[in-house]
Amino acid sequence: MNPRNFFTELKRRNVYKIAIGYGVVAWLLLQAASILFPTFEAPPWTMKVFVAVTALGFPIALIIAWAFELTPEGLKRTELADELPKKSSRNRAWIYVVVIAGAISIGLFLLGRFTAAPKQSASADFPAKSIAVLPFENFSQDKAFAFFADGVQDEILTDLAKIADLKVISRTSVMQYKNTSSRNLPEIAQALKVAHVLEGSVQRSANRVRVSAQLIDARNDTHVWADKYDRDLADVFAIQSEIAQKIADQLQAKISPRERSAIEKQPTKDLAAYDLYVRATDAIDAAPTTQNIKENFLEAITLLEQAIARDPAFFNAYCKLAQAHAQLYLFGEDHTRARLVSAEQAINAALRLQPDAGEAHWAQAGLLYSKLDYDGARAEIEIARRSLPNDARVFELSGYIDRRQGRWPESARNLERALEVDPNNVSILWQIALSYESLRDYAKDAAVLDRILALKPNDLDARLARGQLEVAWRADTRPLHEVIESSMQQDPASGKRLAPLRIFLASAERDAGAAERALADLGDDTYGPDAIQFSRAFGEGQLARWKGDAAAAHASFTTARVAQQRIVDAQPDYGPALCVLGLIDAGLGRQEDALREGRRAVELTPLSKDSINGPIIMGFFAVICAWVGEKDLAIEQLTRALQLPGRLNYGGLRLSPSWDPLRGDPRFEAIVASLAPKEVHD
Repeated sequence: MNPRNFFTELKRRNVYKIAIGYGVVAWLLLQAASILFPTFEAPPWTMKVFVAVTALGFPIALIIAWAFELTPEGLKRTELADELPKKSSRNRAWIYVVVIAGAISIGLFLLGRFTAAPKQSASADFPAKSIAVLPFENFSQDKAFAFFADGVQDEILTDLAKIADLKVISRTSVMQYKNTSSRNLPEIAQALKVAHVLEGSVQRSANRVRVSAQLIDARNDTHVWADKYDRDLADVFAIQSEIAQKIADQLQAKISPRERSAIEKQPTKDLAAYDLYVRATDAIDAAPTTQNIKENFLEAITLLEQAIARDPAFFNAYCKLAQAHAQLYLFGEDHTRARLVSAEQAINAALRLQPDAGEAHWAQAGLLYSKLDYDGARAEIEIARRSLPNDARVFELSGYIDRRQGRWPESARNLERALEVDPNNVSILWQIALSYESLRDYAKDAAVLDRILALKPNDLDARLARGQLEVAWRADTRPLHEVIESSMQQDPASGKRLAPLRIFLASAERDAGAAERALADLGDDTYGPDAIQFSRAFGEGQLARWKGDAAAAHASFTTARVAQQRIVDAQPDYGPALCVLGLIDAGLGRQEDALREGRRAVELTPLSKDSINGPIIMGFFAVICAWVGEKDLAIEQLTRALQLPGRLNYGGLRLSPSWDPLRGDPRFEAIVASLAPKEVHD
């Protein structure tokens, strides 16, 4: 066909008109789409796809116009149409409509075909490479092997968490689904904000082990992968590594050579040592929720030392051992040089075995944090972060370091980041609540406590904290009083556990009888804010003081001083212990000693080293000054302390007998009034 005939054919077959008509209609549709898509909150990519499909429809329309023509007998190929009588202009108009409609229909079909997503749950909004490894069921006849099933699950989780390309939920959050009668996996995935869930079972018998695992895509509740491993017990670590790598492959995660090497590394070749290690891990994890933290840590230390005796190259056991020693030191349960040396020895052993391992540097960061070396701890945590990309503990400890250095916004961001991979970790939520309490942002504090109660509706500690919040915020003791009273009615044995709060409440309400009963229940335990811990004898001296019984107060403070002096002698550079001694001496009227000890306690706990206990000790130094008659110095210290985030609050200043020597002083009353919430009217 020569060019002249070709263009004549284009005209005869109405290709020109179809092209012009298509362009006009397409332009109108695109204008409408640009208005309607944003109105209906269509995703940004929808407009891009619509433009692409509209452009794709143009050549389709031209091909249809060239090849077919609408005749009185229907749509026919153009060659056959030439033999028919000439059509009317009305028929030609219908050609335009049919061709353009057909092209647009094809375009809309393609739009739906290639962009429509299958019906999915809310988990579809979460990263595709995200996973929660749920606790494995124990199918062993010996139910004592439940800890072994936990260990298998934990190792798989730990291996996956080493892969930076994955988002892996931490152990604390997934362990809440242990021993649940039925699991709704899409709901669990929604709660943990992941797209995939791994569940499995372990059956251990003699020298054999059977591990079953299945990967579920929670977005559509479908099985992605499943397998069973029936091998010698000695192969259990190889099974764990194999499952982790299979899961990573299924999620199409990129694994670096370093990550693959870490996954393939076996923790130990001694299964008995591994059993001891798993039991010790359980004891450490349970410590924050037990009444006697020290006992749990000491139990863990014993188990870990036994594990190391069986396998002196057990790297993970050294890391856990260092953690247990460091936390005993940090929490003040054993703040001695000997405990610190034990932690350092465990860390050094771990670093000799694996100098580049993130776990060792995380443990080292924890130890330096305990020693108040926050810059050193920060450097170590950055090293740990490189090989522990999904470890909530890394972000959590970073948040604590930031907070101790007074970097409160950075602390909040790190703690929130920890929650992303450990969303149900109540301990982290507690720390966030503590931050808001210290910032005196009580509305946000209340919101976090309510979130804890949503996770654990019957949690007594959360209910008590909610009551304490009302005391601090509004000087209202009624909610706390109700929680304590109802708890003791339901469980009379809870009186001892609640003794510290009962002492606080009785003092605020000036109920001497309640204070005496609470102190009797306290026994040999201690009470107080954070690192500041008071003995029963101190409490009895304070009670006698605000009752006006000078002789009884002197006798109790004298008893308390003997015990407190021993504590200070054992750790002379520990600010909190020296602060308590200063308060006792103030109660005894030993003005010079009390002021010296208070000042020294403040010096030993500078804000640059400890922005939590520093303001607390500064506040207690103000109390010391008030008790010995140095009102000007007391007001000065109180004013300084209140300029910082801390535990001093409206309710405490208004209600506590500790501040009685300052009542009536216009400066003190002005300070109290400045802290009152707007809705409180005296």
